[in-house]
Amino acid sequence: MESILCGHCTAACCRYLAIEIDSPSSARDYDDIRWYLMHEGISVFVEEGDWYIQVRARCKSLGPDNLCQIYETRPQICRAYQPNNCDYSAGDHGYDHLFTHAKQIEQFYFERTGKRLGQPKPSERKPRAAGRPKKKARRKQPA
Repeated sequence: MESILCGHCTAACCRYLAIEIDSPSSARDYDDIRWYLMHEGISVFVEEGDWYIQVRARCKSLGPDNLCQIYETRPQICRAYQPNNCDYSAGDHGYDHLFTHAKQIEQFYFERTGKRLGQPKPSERKPRAAGRPKKKARRKQPA
């Protein structure tokens, strides 16, 4: 079965790596994920409650025929990969969540907390330019 699948596949499993990250628990953690997602080739997904950063990067040992050029001496992580987990045959990856853009994690965070990511803290706001007068509050005239 494995050789049959590999003969038809575009080696999707050899074109990215995924590394588990700590589950975000603070606004800073979510903002860090937002920063990751601002970079090309990066996505973040949650699978069975675990969080991963995914980096799209082609394996240097992948041949032009989409087969491993070092198959006999491939790393253990490759040896442990089973055809039933194959990206080619699996179809639905079963992600709990998949984030490919910063706006998606911003929305996810907002739905859970009611707060926005990326808003500067009062201490981080830029001071007004020198000589620029404060805006005066305008009262609403009674009707």
